Amino acid sequence: MQTLWFFIIVGFLAQVVDGALGMAYGTISNALLLSAGVPPAISSASVHFAEIFTTFISGFSHLKLGNVDKSLFKKLLIPGIVGGVLGAYILTNIDGDKIKPFIGIYLLIMGVRILYKVTTMHKHSEEKITRRRHYSILGLLGGFFDAIGGGGWGPIVTSTLVSDGKNPRKTIGSVNAAEFFVTISEVVAFFALLSQFNWSVIIGLIIGGSLAAPIAALITKKIPAKVLMISLGCIITFLSIRMIVF
Repeated sequence: MQTLWFFIIVGFLAQVVDGALGMAYGTISNALLLSAGVPPAISSASVHFAEIFTTFISGFSHLKLGNVDKSLFKKLLIPGIVGGVLGAYILTNIDGDKIKPFIGIYLLIMGVRILYKVTTMHKHSEEKITRRRHYSILGLLGGFFDAIGGGGWGPIVTSTLVSDGKNPRKTIGSVNAAEFFVTISEVVAFFALLSQFNWSVIIGLIIGGSLAAPIAALITKKIPAKVLMISLGCIITFLSIRMIVF
């Protein structure tokens, strides 16, 4: 099952979802790779290596469009990098079979969170209270779980800040810009800590993601975001339960 074509398909599907929803590339990729038997550390490292290209383009685009709040960017950057490196270190120093159930629980929470977001998409849209948030803690947790779970920076950090009442455009732009540097730090950590890589996984994800990028916009027009989110939530929830049980 673990052939280059399989990894191309994983990268393609993940990028289609991410292109349509603006997040969840890492979460869906990691869930599919782990379900196929790829070790957790290699799975997360491969996903983040492939994400270097997409996060650079995304972050640079947001910067040029004026979507980056430099103050928010700086508050998230260093804690995110520290959390990412710490997560990579723990993931590479714990037996894959032992940590896999915990990653399954994390992915299950992400799947349920996505389904919950669908039910609250149109609620409280008019009255939003801006809450104060400890950005350093949020960035640290976002980076940590992003490395451990192969994805989650966007779903954790962006979703939290937007639900707090932050400006969505500035939040998405700032979080995406910081994500590039968090991703780089995680990849460097994985390269330093892992003795081997599965290049078929990395190349497959890059090819699949590249092929899907122009198609994602077309699919977005045809399929409502709510339907995609429900499908994504159900898929991740199913895969995570399968991972925990088996």
